[in-house]
Amino acid sequence: MIANDPLYHPYPAYRPPVYAGRGMVATSQPLAAQAGLDMLKRGGNAVDAAIAAAAALTVVEPCSNGIGGDAFAIIWHGGQLHGLNSSGPAPAAISIGALCEAGYTVMPQYGPIPVTVPGIPAAWAELSEKFGKLSLEETLEPAIQYAEYGYPVSPVTAHHWNKAFHVYKQELRNPYFSHWFDTFAPAGRAPQAGELWRSPDHALTLRSIGNSGARDFYEGELAKRISRFVGDAGGYLTEDDLRRYKPEWVQPISTAYRDYEVWELPPNGQGLVALIALSILDGYERHAAGDVETYHRQIEAIKLAFADGYRYISDASRLTATPADLLDPAYAAVRRKLIGNQALQPAPGDPRSGGTVYLAAADGEGNMVSFIQSNYMQFGSGMVVPGTGIALQNRGKDFSLDETHPNALEPGKKTYHTIIPGFLTKGGQPVGPFGVMGGVMQPQGHVQTLMNAIDFGFHPQAALDAPRWQWTGGKTVLVEPQFPAACAQALSRRGHDIRIALESGSFGRGQIIWRDNGSGVLLGGTDSRADGSLAVW
Repeated sequence: MIANDPLYHPYPAYRPPVYAGRGMVATSQPLAAQAGLDMLKRGGNAVDAAIAAAAALTVVEPCSNGIGGDAFAIIWHGGQLHGLNSSGPAPAAISIGALCEAGYTVMPQYGPIPVTVPGIPAAWAELSEKFGKLSLEETLEPAIQYAEYGYPVSPVTAHHWNKAFHVYKQELRNPYFSHWFDTFAPAGRAPQAGELWRSPDHALTLRSIGNSGARDFYEGELAKRISRFVGDAGGYLTEDDLRRYKPEWVQPISTAYRDYEVWELPPNGQGLVALIALSILDGYERHAAGDVETYHRQIEAIKLAFADGYRYISDASRLTATPADLLDPAYAAVRRKLIGNQALQPAPGDPRSGGTVYLAAADGEGNMVSFIQSNYMQFGSGMVVPGTGIALQNRGKDFSLDETHPNALEPGKKTYHTIIPGFLTKGGQPVGPFGVMGGVMQPQGHVQTLMNAIDFGFHPQAALDAPRWQWTGGKTVLVEPQFPAACAQALSRRGHDIRIALESGSFGRGQIIWRDNGSGVLLGGTDSRADGSLAVW
């Protein structure tokens, strides 16, 4: 278990970590964490707890995820890691040519065009069938209760919900967007913190998913309603696209960092970016906390990793460089040599020449789950299927309409995907799940949080609470308000364009659960940037 003095916390939020013996669920919302814990106490395992928490999050934090989004998971079960990619592809009928003829030069952010096949319901069903001990109906029941009878909205959720409402009020003009406002702003505004909110349509949809093992969503009445709504609005998603969809079981990929193995899922997810950066940073001596040299090397490694990620990551069937190529130690050494004392302008190398929720769950049997799901960009496309509560994602926004681009739009292709679950092992034994949500902040958050834990010996709560930076492109680096001023000034002198953020909303929100493989004791932390909670047993 990674942790030094559990009462030592180098940063202003002096929350200690949390211990448990029989189970732990870490989420960005207390009601969702409690839903997961309820499953453990009913005799379920960590997978059941993760499904219950994930379903609850679609209700109690709808500004970050929903039934119409995608999901990924890494599961430790039966003494090994399993990976699930439940991201959906572009519709079979869409194409660059069709969009260009319609007058598009880039993929739109809102509306029916960027809607891809949702993977979340299929992920719940697949995980439940393969590893769960309880029925899918039972694991979805807490979420159904929250949706049907209502719950008081939590403060951070209310803040982001309100921000999204004001954006959507300006951007969503077409009549088909009215269902979003009917569902998520029925009083003509976003709900306030502490205000009760309910969504009976959402409850009915969840019950249908539970009763049918998600089949109704992909080949039943729900599928008909989804495809009809998208088609009538001018989109491309059809019943055939939904019926053909299946999640993919994949082998997680890893890189060594110090004495540990860091695991992510392979492309189309961007977890490879975090692994590339860590493989570069592993070549340095152990770093020091709060040191300008540490921050500088982290930023430069992330820039190089993203340059390669944006060049090579796409649908797994269309890769021009494999994860093995990009994680080769010799290639990492070549990239490391590019890092000097001054900020660089990142460019991809050639290895061949040489709006999201994250949760973690663990049980007393040794099972552990790293799970993430998202609609993307807060509520997604702004398209809510009438009478269902289903907010459809806009993952297609990340496709390029340039046919020569690695992530060019193609029928049935999966796009570069931002959401990534992480997992840590040591000597082949599980240490535990970790993750930081938030678009391109995610691999940056993975690198910073893991280094806080491994290099600096921070316990999970301290590792999450430490001030963060975020590379946003070129030489620009955004830092949190509480980021050390002296380090910010020193980084500026090294050529970084340092910008101080006014709030911490864009720096991700994470969860960590570590297990002591000797005693089985669980140690967890939840991000202070969210309404986060650890439910323990």
